[in-house]
Amino acid sequence: MVTEGNGRKASAFRLVVVSNRLPLVIEKDDKGILTARPGSGGLVTALAPVLGKQGGLWIGWPGSPDACTQETEEILQTASDGCGFGLKPVSLTSQENDLYYLGFANEVVWPLFHDLLGMCRFEHSYWSFYQKVNRKFAAAIKNSLKPGDYVWIHDYHLMSVARELRTLGSDAKTGFFLHIPFPPLDIFSKLPWRFDLLDGLLHHDLIGFQTLRDRRNFVQCVRGFVPDARVQGKGRVVRLDVGDRDIKVGAFPISIDYEAFSREASTEHALARRHELHEEAGGAKILLGVDRLDYTKGIPERLKAFAELLAQHPELEEKVVFKQVVVPSRALIPKYQELKTEIEQLVGQINGRFSRSGWVPVHYRYCSLDREELVAHYRAADVAVVTPLKDGMNLIAKEYCAANVDESGALVLSEFAGAAAQLQSGALLVNPYDEKQTAAAIYRALSMSASERRTRMKKMRRSVKNRNIYWWLDTYLQAAASRRFFDLTVVEDYRPQMQVKPLRPQVLKAPASRDGHAANLTPAMGRA
Repeated sequence: MVTEGNGRKASAFRLVVVSNRLPLVIEKDDKGILTARPGSGGLVTALAPVLGKQGGLWIGWPGSPDACTQETEEILQTASDGCGFGLKPVSLTSQENDLYYLGFANEVVWPLFHDLLGMCRFEHSYWSFYQKVNRKFAAAIKNSLKPGDYVWIHDYHLMSVARELRTLGSDAKTGFFLHIPFPPLDIFSKLPWRFDLLDGLLHHDLIGFQTLRDRRNFVQCVRGFVPDARVQGKGRVVRLDVGDRDIKVGAFPISIDYEAFSREASTEHALARRHELHEEAGGAKILLGVDRLDYTKGIPERLKAFAELLAQHPELEEKVVFKQVVVPSRALIPKYQELKTEIEQLVGQINGRFSRSGWVPVHYRYCSLDREELVAHYRAADVAVVTPLKDGMNLIAKEYCAANVDESGALVLSEFAGAAAQLQSGALLVNPYDEKQTAAAIYRALSMSASERRTRMKKMRRSVKNRNIYWWLDTYLQAAASRRFFDLTVVEDYRPQMQVKPLRPQVLKAPASRDGHAANLTPAMGRA
């Protein structure tokens, strides 16, 4: 280890993080003045605190077409001084952003890797610009490198960057981490540029995935498309021998800054805001969904499951509300506009069907929540309902557990979220395509005894605490630097289990209220 000038310990090499976006966005305000605001999303949430302690350089697009001006450089320099690491912008034109990002990344790779083949648009111009922008990123990296740097490239936008770096003559060590799922062979094979994309990935020294399932899918694709590839090892990290290339491939489930979320959930502001949220809910139990606007998040399916819950259990009227927060995303893509309309129509239908005087069952917000408000919502929620159709990891589930400092909450979690492997001992796992099963799981979460809720939440919190964001960083970099990679701690795998006994709602116990007394959820309470 070496020590930087500010006294912070850092690795013996400089870490160069590369992602589509910088951790802040440069944009013009109403007066036409360039300003910077913090970026959002799982990648920023995960990596910003890590690099803040580690130090290094972050390379990415600043968020506006042709934004890389002298003024932008000055804003980024000021931001660098405050966050503890360097910021280098990559300029993209409007056309590059449209075809590389909105096109190939979000209308080809995103749906394909989430097993939604019918939503893909295989436009050859998309692929051409994807390659062009990956070359542009590679050039920016090459011009920023110092001897001994480790280049850590992130996510599906930049899968060909390592190959472009090699073409430019760089021999820097490169790692790649995919934050979304990797599809099985029969899905990946539909991609017209499958060989080129796979070859681009195989130019990294280490390739990391969220789960063992994703790693298995990738290895299966390599075996299917690269006949001379050899796989060695059986542990968490395996080795691929492809021609003269020696590549490590492993599972490294990403996590969160557990201590930060736990600490923020205990502040006076969080407690006061939790009280306000319960006042707004009229003292009803709160179900919470927080999702970026995306068709992979299963929001319509979740709303339908909530409607099924109310239809099956009319005794829950006035005793439960569902707060659904949808964070705006990719508003320029037509399918996302259609999804927003569908969600709002469902909310209207459910509230129109079930609302009573003084009680509206679904509280819907289309907005971004700042960190304080998000943590307060976590504290207020009796049950978090996290039911994506498919998700690489899903940090919302882990954030909810970390913020649940009194261990009174319950988590209903999709078995198709990457987090299901780690949290399966405490969460109620569901198939989000099964509305009746999801409704039954929500009812069980509401009806669970206080002791069972505490036992389940304690297990999940312990797991998230022990495997936090710094554990993720350490294990990835350990695999990157070490020749001995087979003895890394094994991570959990998840395979759906046959449900031996069906849920029987009629024998479930009523949930305990916050004063410790059992809440009356019997049918005798009936309709208002």
